[in-house]
Amino acid sequence: MRYLITMLAALLGLAAPALAQQDWPELDRSAEVAFFGITYLDDSIQTEMQGADPAEAARIGMLEELVADRFAEEGWTLADTAPVQDQIDRVVNPAKCYGCDTRAAADLGAGYSLVGEVQKVSNLILSMNLQMRDAETGDMVRGRVVDIRSNTDESWQRGMNYILDNTFFEEEGE
Repeated sequence: MRYLITMLAALLGLAAPALAQQDWPELDRSAEVAFFGITYLDDSIQTEMQGADPAEAARIGMLEELVADRFAEEGWTLADTAPVQDQIDRVVNPAKCYGCDTRAAADLGAGYSLVGEVQKVSNLILSMNLQMRDAETGDMVRGRVVDIRSNTDESWQRGMNYILDNTFFEEEGE
C-alpha cells in the first residue's frame, strides 16, 4: 500500500507542472491591442465602513500605466481607444461585459482586446487578472488571475508583473 501511495504521489508531482501549463495560441505580433483598462471592484468591509481609499484609485492608474508600458516595451502597438470610449463607458466592467470589449476592439481594427480587474476582498487579500481576447472570435488568447497579500503599491506591482512575466511575456523555453 505504501508503494502505491508513493507511486501516486510521484505521478501527481510529475503531472502538476504539465497541468499548470497552458497551451496558448500563437499571437499575431503585428496586430494592435485595444487596452480598455483595469476595473476596480471593491466589496470590502473596510471600504464600506471607512470609505474609498484614494491610494487604491491611484494604484489602478499605476497598473494601467505599467501594463501599457510593458506592452509597448515588448513591441506591441496599443490602439487608440478614444473612438469607442463611449461604448466602454456604458459598462461597469469591460472584463465581464459579454464581449463588448472584443466588439469595440474589432470596431477599432485591433486584433486583440485587453482588459483587467482588481478585486479587493479585504485590506489583506486582493485578486487581480488580465485577459487578452481575439477581437474576431472572442476567444481568450492569454489570461491569468493572481491573489496578492497586502494592499500596497509594491504588492500591486508585484502581482501584475507576475501576470505579465508568466503569461504574456514569458521567455521561450520556459
